[in-house]
Amino acid sequence: LFRSPLTLVIAADFGFTSGKFNGSSISVFSRHPLSASDPVHELAVVGGRGKFRMARGFAERWPHYLNATAGDAVTE
Repeated sequence: LFRSPLTLVIAADFGFTSGKFNGSSISVFSRHPLSASDPVHELAVVGGRGKFRMARGFAERWPHYLNATAGDAVTE
């Protein structure tokens, strides 16, 4: 029987509300196993709007705090 560690699915759309990217956004989507011990996690950039239309690549996320019981997390 295959057992997989508990995994989070992260989907986010980061919108810009001022400056030269005002009205644009960038979208990321990825999975993150909770058992991973790497200090940096890669998220897939899957698109965007405005200046980021058709964006592709990756973004990095650094976890600072996670409380799985309360469902709280702080990342950079």
